[in-house]
Amino acid sequence: MLGRPSFSLSRNGSFRAENLGQNALALIGNLCFTMFVVGVLVFTIIAATYQPEDPLFHPSSKMTNFLTSNSNATFKSDTGVVKTGEDFVASNQTAFATFINITDVDAAALPTEGGEGAETTLEEGAVCNTEGPINCRDPDVFHLLMRSAIEKFKDIHFYRFGKPVQGDNDSSCHMAWRFRPKEGKAAAFYKDYRSFTLEKSDNCTLSVSGIGEYHSGGKARKRKGKGRGKNREKDKEVFEKVPTKVDDNPIALPDVGETVEDALPIVESEGSFGRGKYLIYSDGGDRCKSMHQYLWSFTCMLGEAQYLNRTLVMDLSVCLSKMYTSSGQDEEGKDFRYYFDFEHLMDSASVLDQKQFWSDWNKWQKKNGLNLHLVEDFRVTPMNLAKVDDTLIVRKFGDVEPDNYWYRVCEGEAESAVERPWNMVWKSRRLLDIASAIASRMSWDFDSVHIERGEKASNKELWPNLDKDTSPEALLSTLKYKIEDGRNVYVATNEPEISFFDPLKDKYSLHFLDEYKDLWDSNSDWYSETTKLNNGVGVDFDGYMRISVDTEVFLRGKKQIETFNDLTKDCKDGVNTCTSTS
Repeated sequence: MLGRPSFSLSRNGSFRAENLGQNALALIGNLCFTMFVVGVLVFTIIAATYQPEDPLFHPSSKMTNFLTSNSNATFKSDTGVVKTGEDFVASNQTAFATFINITDVDAAALPTEGGEGAETTLEEGAVCNTEGPINCRDPDVFHLLMRSAIEKFKDIHFYRFGKPVQGDNDSSCHMAWRFRPKEGKAAAFYKDYRSFTLEKSDNCTLSVSGIGEYHSGGKARKRKGKGRGKNREKDKEVFEKVPTKVDDNPIALPDVGETVEDALPIVESEGSFGRGKYLIYSDGGDRCKSMHQYLWSFTCMLGEAQYLNRTLVMDLSVCLSKMYTSSGQDEEGKDFRYYFDFEHLMDSASVLDQKQFWSDWNKWQKKNGLNLHLVEDFRVTPMNLAKVDDTLIVRKFGDVEPDNYWYRVCEGEAESAVERPWNMVWKSRRLLDIASAIASRMSWDFDSVHIERGEKASNKELWPNLDKDTSPEALLSTLKYKIEDGRNVYVATNEPEISFFDPLKDKYSLHFLDEYKDLWDSNSDWYSETTKLNNGVGVDFDGYMRISVDTEVFLRGKKQIETFNDLTKDCKDGVNTCTSTS
C-alpha cells in the first residue's frame, strides 16, 4: 500500500524533472490569464459607472485648455465658429428632465373635452353658435391646442405652453411653447409660436384643422417682463409641469426664440456714474483678426474687469476679418450684437458701451473730480491694479505685435489669478433662432453631413484623397452604411456648386443653407431686428454668420457625419498632421 502513491505519481509523470519547465510555464500562463480576466472586469465596472465632469465647473485653466484644444470638429479652428460658454454646458441638465406629456394635459383638461379625438364638445345645455368666433382664451381650447401640438410634433419635448390668443381671423388662435428636441445635444431651450386653424362642426365640436409654420403665431410672441435675469416678471398665464427636482443654483441656459432685449445700457444718474469704477482697453493689434483671437482677448479683458470688480467699458464696434467676408477685405462697422448675446452678457456682468461712456465722462469728469489711471505696459498685472482707487483704468496698447494683443495681459503670473468667464459669452440668439427655424422645417428629424472640399480638395499634395473621397460616388458608397435611405440630410459644405451633390438625391432628401434664404432676407425678423441695431441701415448676412448657422444646424442632426473623421483618411490639416484626436 505504501508503494501505491509512488506508483501513481510515477505513472502520471507530472513531477518528473523533464516536466518541471512545462508545469512552470502552465502555472504562469494560468496566473496571467486570471489577472487579465480580473483587469477586464475592473475596467468594465469603471467604464459602466464613470461619469465625466461637466467642463463648465472645471477650474479656469482646465476650461481654457478644453476650449482651445484640438477637437474632432471638422471645421478648422481659425476659420470655423468660435466656441462659447453654452457649448460646454452638459446636455443632461435637471431642467430638461421634467417635460409635459399628453397625459399631463389630459389630467388638467375639463371632463367635457374630447380626449383621443383631439376635439372639444359643447357643454350640455349651452347654445351652439356655429357662426361665432373661436374663443381662444377658453380653457377647453387651450387644452385642445396643447394636445394637437404634442401629437403633431413627436420629435420634441414640451416644457411650457402659453395661453393662446386670438389669431388673424375668427377661426385662428396663436399659441407659444417652450421646447427642445428629444435628442437635443445643445443645452438650450427653444421657443416657438404658431398659428392654429380651428373648425367648428354643426354641434359646435371644435377640432384643429391646421398648424402653421415655425413662428407663424406672432401674436403669441410676448415680450419679457421689465428687468433682466432674476428680476423678470414670471408669466402666470402658462401651463407647465412642476419639476420633481430643482437645482439650488441652476445654470443659466439660452432661450432661443425669445425676444432679444439688447438695447445699450445707460447710466441712471450723474451720482451713480461718479460712484462707479471702470476699465477700458484701448487700441491694440486684435482688430480684424480671427473671431477666435477676438474672443480670446475679449474674455481676458472681461476676466480682468471681474477680478478688479469694475464695470467693463467695451467697444461694440467689431472689425470682421477678411477670412469671413465675400469681398476678401476686412470689414469695419460690424456690431458685437450680430455675433454674440449681449443681453446675456448684461445679465451676467456690469458692462457699458464705450461711446456712451465717453459722452458721460466728458460731461461729469471735471465737475466731479474723477481720476483716470493710464497703463501702457501689458506686463502690469491685474494684481498690481487691484488697489488702484481711480474711477477709470485705461489699458492702452501700442502698435507692435504680438505685445499689443489684449490677451497678453492674462499670461504669465496673471493666468492663475484671472479667470476667463466663458459662461458669460454666448452666441447670438438671433443666429441660433435661424438654425432652429431650419431644424424645425425638417421637423427636427434629420441627419447631417459636413463635406469639406474647396481649396483642400484641389490640393493633392496635402490632401491626396479628399477630392476622390468626397466625390458623389464615394459619398454614396460611404453613407449607405451610415444613413438610412430616404432620410432628410442637411449638407454643410463649402462646395460652391450644390448641383455637385445631385446624384445623392436619389437616396436622400438633401437640404442646404441657401434653401432657407428667406430667414435672413429683407422680409425676415432677423433683418428687421439687426437693421434697428444698425440705425436703420440693412445688415448683410456675412460669411461668419453663414458659417455660424451652417455649423449650428449641422450640430442639431440626429447623426453627424464629419469629413475628416468619417469620409476620408486624410488629415484635417494636411499630410502627416493627424493626431489621436483628429
